[in-house]
Amino acid sequence: MTLRRSLAPRSVYKGTLVLSTRVLRESCLASKSHSVYDKGLSTERERERIFNSKRKWESVCGPGVVVLYLQAVGTKEWREFGRTEVIDNTRNPDFVRKFVLDFFFEEKQNLRLDVKTGIPGKKCGVIILTAEELSNCRDIATMQLCANKLDKKDFFGKSDPFLVFYRSNEDGTFTICHKTEVIKNTLNPVWQPFTIPVRALCNGDYDRTVKVDVYDWDRDGSHDFIGEFTTSYRELSRGQNQFNVYEVLNPKKKGKKKKYINSGTVTLLSFKVESEYTFVDFIRGGTQLNFTVAIDFTASNGNPSQPTSLHYMSPYQMNAYAMALKAVGEIIQDYDSDKLFPAYGFGAKLPPDGKISHAFPLNGDSENPNCVGIEGVLESYFQSLRTVQLYGPTNFAPVINKVANCATEITDGSQYFVLLMITDGVISDMVQTKEAVVNASSLPLSIIIVGVGPAEFDAMEELDGDDVRVSSRGRLAERDIVQFVPFRDYIDRSGNQVLSMARLAKDVLAEIPDQLLSFMKSRGIEPRPAMSTPPMPELRPHM
Repeated sequence: MTLRRSLAPRSVYKGTLVLSTRVLRESCLASKSHSVYDKGLSTERERERIFNSKRKWESVCGPGVVVLYLQAVGTKEWREFGRTEVIDNTRNPDFVRKFVLDFFFEEKQNLRLDVKTGIPGKKCGVIILTAEELSNCRDIATMQLCANKLDKKDFFGKSDPFLVFYRSNEDGTFTICHKTEVIKNTLNPVWQPFTIPVRALCNGDYDRTVKVDVYDWDRDGSHDFIGEFTTSYRELSRGQNQFNVYEVLNPKKKGKKKKYINSGTVTLLSFKVESEYTFVDFIRGGTQLNFTVAIDFTASNGNPSQPTSLHYMSPYQMNAYAMALKAVGEIIQDYDSDKLFPAYGFGAKLPPDGKISHAFPLNGDSENPNCVGIEGVLESYFQSLRTVQLYGPTNFAPVINKVANCATEITDGSQYFVLLMITDGVISDMVQTKEAVVNASSLPLSIIIVGVGPAEFDAMEELDGDDVRVSSRGRLAERDIVQFVPFRDYIDRSGNQVLSMARLAKDVLAEIPDQLLSFMKSRGIEPRPAMSTPPMPELRPHM
């Protein structure tokens, strides 16, 4: 299957997304712009009109799952992108899990859908793939519902009810978008509050029909239909009131019984909407990334005048420190308007008295440690190598605390601090560093640690809180703010430094947007209105 655009041109797409002839016509594909498509999968036993594409199979038996593969452009290799949940005991599975793909207009993107049923070699039936462009609506809705006097479906009990929400599509079909939990043995269930993106519920069209089915859960998967009702996002957003009490109707019962009234009622207990802001929203609103560099000047790096040293300044190529600094710095500098970057060294003896420092300015100016641009940082770094004596130990806490003190002064969301630390060995002050990280986790600060050289960096993983949150003296870090990577994992085997730097930057910067958003959300900070000047820098693939 080839992913191609099938929507007709229109001037305005409800839900804040604007479609123009420019982005639809092939003559305009050189713009490199792209949009996102939400793919809802549903399978039906009988042939139906297919919105985008179809494949046939005879019948589905046993567990069913759909696997999506993307074909690589260069190698033509099929790579798994994702898979739906497994649904048992039905020939007509309706999958909740969606695939969200970037759709590039200038590329031909081949997709393959495999339906796995546990029966090898069985070809069967029809798969319906519906594709809708996601709107820019980023609101998140949280709601809670209850029901009253639902029909009794179980012979030895009452009912085990749950709700299934469906979003209506532009072609009149419905796509499942949420299932509530099952409440056992009751006709008057109260479901837990749940959260759903508004775009998943109505794709940004507030008047689009939302259908809700009420089922009685059965262990064998043959859930009994109790009834249904329809509403819309606009109706739900009115909150708890007399209009948000819905009759649950069963069309079959209504057609057979003249005295049939309903199969119970469902009531909206609460409804609230919160905006889900993105990294770009804050950048557009003027949030600056304040970039600081700290470089390891301990003796374990080797004599800078020798080619074996990690600090060796070869006339032909950059050393690992310079590569890491340039790779990360050249991305972040586009988000800092003044291009002034504080740069520090640690673990060296300073002239003239040989005093050991763990936070000395690379430019030699303790009053103003800022360097002009990344090239200015590199110049100061090379100059420091000529004037200081590499020594030790490898202490991180002083630099972290220095940058944290700056971050403490600006917590209104206008600035977010990123500290890049480049080191060749194991931290000597791990206890103090953990405490510094825990203290800094409540501030607008992220810390990137790049390990260079052949040393073992196992201890560094303690600071990277992806799996276990950093703690100190019984206190857990409020957020995960540390990202550690060993540079050797990103070095291109052919010696291509540009490719090595790109790989490093892409990985170490990947967590920065989410870390920034987690701070803003924890403080209730919203992005400011988009700035008209200066223009927003072009977002690079690294972010």
